[in-house]
Amino acid sequence: MSVQRINRISVEFKKEISDIIRNEIKDPRIAELTSIMSVEITRDFKYAKVFVSVYGDDKAKEETMEGLRSAAGFIRKEMGKRVKIRYNPEIIFELDTSIEYGMHISKIIDDINNK
Repeated sequence: MSVQRINRISVEFKKEISDIIRNEIKDPRIAELTSIMSVEITRDFKYAKVFVSVYGDDKAKEETMEGLRSAAGFIRKEMGKRVKIRYNPEIIFELDTSIEYGMHISKIIDDINNK
């Protein structure tokens, strides 16, 4: 399996999963400001690791992740209908904290520059 093909499918998964979460899932636990940052699909197409960014406090993040994990089967089924590939990977949601980390580092740098 070529790396380019896996990357193309990952981008397609990102787009479709975002659409499913926004328009199909009605779980109140999932925060309004939930973004799919990236999708990593294993070379054997058994797993798709979906990195999610959630704007809100720790409770909102935890509830959103619970809601997404409980909807993973539904999302996988929908993905099977939308993206035509031989094997539909199991979806694993991971919280992506890179934006918060970047903001934290930026704040530290600003504090140092202001001193």
